[in-house]
Amino acid sequence: MLKIAFIAHDRKKDEIVNFVIAYEQVFKGHQLYSTGTTGLRIMEQTDLDIHRFMSGPLGGDQQIGALVAQNEMDLIIFLRDPLMAQPHEPDIIALLRLCDVQGIPVATNVATAEILVKALGRGDFAWRELVHKYKPGVEE
Repeated sequence: MLKIAFIAHDRKKDEIVNFVIAYEQVFKGHQLYSTGTTGLRIMEQTDLDIHRFMSGPLGGDQQIGALVAQNEMDLIIFLRDPLMAQPHEPDIIALLRLCDVQGIPVATNVATAEILVKALGRGDFAWRELVHKYKPGVEE
């Protein structure tokens, strides 16, 4: 079971909801997380149970980032709006930097998200289980 987070800027919320609907069967059985409004919108349209953090501008990106910093997140689908300035842009950049530091796959558009979710469906994320198994301080 992997930990997967969904984040979407306002003008991308319909897009992420439709994406999750299309791949709902792939996401079932995983621990799902999201920023506030995005998670609510997804849960209203699917049967998925999602742990919701605060809205992104209120700290939800940072709450997900805290899990990333501890290498406790396995995949992030973050549909960003590249044409709209975001007041919490430093938080967004910090989250993306943490994903790079920890080697967490992150998709910032539907094209990349689809590739990652198809890999998830094939079982190509088994390497993340090894990351968790061999974490410092984790005994077998």
